[in-house]
Amino acid sequence: MSSVLLLSTAVSSVSLALSRVDSGPFVEGTSESSFPSPLFSLHSAGPKGDNIYEWRSTILGPPGSVYEGGVFFLDITFSSDYPFKPPKVTFRTRIYHCNINSQGVICLDILKDNWSPALTISKVLLSICSLLTDCNPADPLVGSIATQYLTNRAEHDRIARQWTKRYAT
Repeated sequence: MSSVLLLSTAVSSVSLALSRVDSGPFVEGTSESSFPSPLFSLHSAGPKGDNIYEWRSTILGPPGSVYEGGVFFLDITFSSDYPFKPPKVTFRTRIYHCNINSQGVICLDILKDNWSPALTISKVLLSICSLLTDCNPADPLVGSIATQYLTNRAEHDRIARQWTKRYAT
């Protein structure tokens, strides 16, 4: 009996999680819901095979950024507590960024303390795209890159473009 209850709870959690994923190009729940999100085409996500708790995502480097032209792959892992706990999102593609470390861990407030069950995967990916355009050197995971960003922006941008070309194209 308890295994049936656990399975029922898991199915309910997964159904709720899947219903919360944005499935179209429109941002839901806003007054601009009839307009496509300007960065929507820069990201996609979906399950890896049959495992609905493990997803793969692709983010295109935002135009005009040092990551432009890059294709970045991310892993998204959902816990059984989703959407009440944030998913774990990590970069699989190497990237030169002060808020993303060499293991692909992302320093982004909505993936930690500022998580809300109202956030969808599409909104999380949009926030990551925004982080690629505007890093947060005040809260870095890689202090040396943040320092370089603040003190020698031209060199930072040169290296970031070089890494994008080497690892993300």
